[in-house]
Amino acid sequence: MARRTRAEMEQTRATLLQTARQVFSERGYSETSMDDLTAQASLTRGALYHHFGDKKGLLAAVVAQIDAEMDARLQAISDSASDPWQGFSDRCRAYLQMASEPEIQRIVLRDAPAVLGSPAPQAQLHCVASLTSMLETLMAQGIVADADPQALASLISGGLTETALWIANVDGQSPRLEQALAAMELLLKGLCRR
Repeated sequence: MARRTRAEMEQTRATLLQTARQVFSERGYSETSMDDLTAQASLTRGALYHHFGDKKGLLAAVVAQIDAEMDARLQAISDSASDPWQGFSDRCRAYLQMASEPEIQRIVLRDAPAVLGSPAPQAQLHCVASLTSMLETLMAQGIVADADPQALASLISGGLTETALWIANVDGQSPRLEQALAAMELLLKGLCRR
């Protein structure tokens, strides 16, 4: 048997990720069999085992990919804002709005916590670090009242995560996103000295 090149291995991994993301989004983790997934990707179970260990490992990789995309979107929102406060508040709102996107809702906010545990520790640490940095800047500019920035970032991050889960875990149309955004406005008003 011929040895596969690095490029072929990377392509196989990318194909498995793309297929799993589509199938998990459409059917959900529990309704997706490894045989169906690998057949749709035109690959073998061996390829899945080699790259991800098992279906749970594949889900973890899909969640990491989506999380990185969410983070990039949030960073772009912060970076394009007219001022640091606007960037911070827009970022908080956008995170809650993402909870209503079907792919994020099903894979990241429903299936991942049920299968992998909640929340992903690395993603949470990154989120807290990012919010801490933003809050330090806002405090230095006198926009947010002085407090321990990491403690405040942890509270905000935890609140956003729990609220996103609350938004995502309801079937059908729900006023939860609008309710959450209204509550977020109240919280943001309490933080801002303006």
